[in-house]
Amino acid sequence: MNQPVDDDRIIYEFYTVGTYVKVSAIDPRTLVEVSIVGDPKRGETALRQAALQKLRYVLAKRDKPDPRGRLV
Repeated sequence: MNQPVDDDRIIYEFYTVGTYVKVSAIDPRTLVEVSIVGDPKRGETALRQAALQKLRYVLAKRDKPDPRGRLV
């Protein structure tokens, strides 16, 4: 079930709140969504990369069974 993330199809949403930006990344294939909060001074590219890295982590972890034998 562990399929690679198609980076070109990821949906990103940027939402500025005060002095930070909330970035959501959504994989349309699995409908998994993650969010990060970052400094807007880092730039859109760096924030996208951080959100994509978290999305990959969550998708990889989701497909691994937990040590107690349950899916996480």
